Formats: sequence, structure tokens, C-alpha cells
Amino acid sequence: MVTALSKSVAKLILVHFHWQVSQILDRYKSNSSLLLSDALVQPSSTCRSVTVSNTPHCGVCLQAVRRDSLLALPCQHSFCKACWEQHCTVLVKDGMGVGISCMAQDCSLQMPEDFVLPLLPGEELKDKYRRYLFRDYVESHFQLQLCPGADCPIVIKVQEPRARRVQCSRCSEVFCFKCRQMYHAPTDCATIRKWLTKCADDSETANYISAHTKDCPKCNICIEKNGGCNHMQCSKCKHDFCWMCLGDWKTHGSEYYECSRYKENPDIVNQSQQAQAREALKKYLFYFERWENHNKSLQLEAQTYQRIQEKIQERVMNNLGTWIDWQYLHNAAKLLAKCRYTLQYTYPYAYYMESGPRKKLFEYQQAQLEAEIENLSWKVERADSYERGDLENQMHIAEQRRRTLLKDFHDT
Repeated sequence: MVTALSKSVAKLILVHFHWQVSQILDRYKSNSSLLLSDALVQPSSTCRSVTVSNTPHCGVCLQAVRRDSLLALPCQHSFCKACWEQHCTVLVKDGMGVGISCMAQDCSLQMPEDFVLPLLPGEELKDKYRRYLFRDYVESHFQLQLCPGADCPIVIKVQEPRARRVQCSRCSEVFCFKCRQMYHAPTDCATIRKWLTKCADDSETANYISAHTKDCPKCNICIEKNGGCNHMQCSKCKHDFCWMCLGDWKTHGSEYYECSRYKENPDIVNQSQQAQAREALKKYLFYFERWENHNKSLQLEAQTYQRIQEKIQERVMNNLGTWIDWQYLHNAAKLLAKCRYTLQYTYPYAYYMESGPRKKLFEYQQAQLEAEIENLSWKVERADSYERGDLENQMHIAEQRRRTLLKDFHDT
């Protein structure tokens, strides 16, 4: 279909309607004037007409100029070239590409690139403008996203635009396609944005829990957490306990992980505002501590993964089997990271969930996943003490728990 539009104007229309080409063409055929005015590339039929003065002057600097020295968009708001140049230069230096509009008050008509480019002084600024245009073209396309990796130029394309895990083929950055944050299933994009904002705002309040040390609940010796597993064993008295709640590991409960579930105060609505504020802070810190703890565990388990890689390499070099023989150790460490990553993002999800049967089911599945992850972490960190079949069986159980939780609660 031939539209008789310039390429620059066509790009603005595509950006405005998120590159939904078939819808644009349908609208163009039914009412082209309405389409162009909705896309802000042509003034609407109700737009006030511009009165042409006998003495031409610029509407910004108010200087009298020759009529042929004035430039105007289709809205006919005329300004001198110097003012247009200054307007475009300032906005491009501020990082704007698509979105530069007419200087007239209450006029939102967009400036196409073939209008802007001749007004920019120097090739360096023109190149910046072209880069900003490309960024805006990609970001407005419903099937495209720029990779958020540092200095990565790759554009990711998907058939179905939704919150999903994507990985860049160039820099290996993993992110959510919809919001470009780190992938966050089962939490949705709006909730994780709200959670991250809250964490940033309350970072000082939560500083006290950032320490890597706690006292053994039996002999009170100071213990540093140097691995990802939350099943701790005191090096002095050999007492086994949970890093999060300091409870005895033997009675911690294999069926239900009590320390992953926040116990709400049912009478809090009848108490003072100060008491409600304290309860709200207590609840937030409960979830934040577990969110942050799993984040630190991921970092420590990355070190474990590196040691496993080195150990496999050493064994292969010493003819103690082939890489394939020891591949299960590599797979176990990778799966552990994947499962703990999912578990970390269950805590923002739980924090914002309404109380009720569904939350109880979620907390139960979360607890089951957490228990199996800690069992897997314990075995990965002590892989030489466990048979291959035992480790692979634990991998299977942990992955099944992870998949079950995502199937039941990740609906995007």
C-alpha cells in the first residue's frame, strides 16, 4: 500500500503505534487524517489556525526576520532558524531522539528527523541524535528490547512480547523481556519494581542485617557464613542450626519450613498507629532479610561453582575420569543457582500477597522448595561425601519443586 508519507513521518507514526503495521494501515485506509493527528505528525481539524502577521517575526525571540527565514512544521507555528537550532541542540544533548516537538505553547506536533538533522551543528551531535533515534525505535517496538548489558549493542526479538526470561547471545546477560530488570519469576514486573524501590528507600533501615556473622546458638562463638547453604554447622561445638532463624536443624522440619513464613499479628488493626508501623517494619525486614540472604548465598555458591570447575579440570588432567564423568557436579552447581534464584524472588511475591488460602499454599510450596534447595546446597558443597546417584536424585527433587511453584503461581 502506498501512503505518500515521507520516511521520517512514517517512522514517527510507527513509533507512536508501537510498530503495529497492520493496525496502522487499516486506520490509514479508514481515516488517514485522524491517524496522522493522533500520531502528532499533522494538526487536528479542531486545531486553532495560525494568524499570519504582516510583519514576520520569530515567536520565540520576537525578532523581526524575513519571511523566508522562518521555519515551520505543518502546524504553521513559525520560528527563526537560530531558535529552532537552539531548541533541537539542547534537547538532543539531553538525550532526546523521538519526541522533540514544536516550540509553540500547547502544540505537541512532533518534529521528524529530516527536519531536525539539518538544524544540529556538527557531525558528533548528529551521530548522537541518530543513536537516540535508534534507541527509541527499538524501545517502542512491541517485539524488540535492547540488551541491558553494559555497552552491549544487541537487540533481542521475540514473537510473543511478555514477561519472560531472555539471554543475550553476545554478553550472556539474563533479564526479563518486558521490564528489562533481572528475571524475577514468580514475581510480576510491577511488583518487583515496587519491591526494588522499597528496598532502595529503606536500605539504611535494613543495614543492620547485612553482616555476614552470627553467634552459634549453642556455644555463642562468632560464625561467619562462607557458603551458600543455610544449614550451618558450628566449627567448635558441631551444632547444626539454621542460619536464618538459628533454630536446631534436627527439629527444623522437613515438611514445612517455618522460618520462611511470616506470622502475621491478627489483632494489629486494633492497635495504635505506632504499633502498626512497627509491625509493618518487622514484616518488611523479615522478607528483606531472606531476599538479601539468598542473594548472598548465590554469590557464595558462585565461588563454589568455580571451585568445582577447577576440581573437575584437575581430575581430568590427572586421568581420574573424563569431563563427561564429572559433568554431574557441574550440572548440580548450575541447577542450584537456578533454583535459589527463583527462591530469592518468591519473597517479594509473598510480601505483597494478600492473606488467605492461596498465600498459605504458596508459603507451603515455597517452604518445600527452600528445604530441598538447602539439602542440595549442603550436598554440592560436600560433593565428595555423596554418591552421584544421591546428588542427582536431590537435583531432580529440587527442580520438581521449582517447576511446581512456577506452574501454580507464575501466570505471566
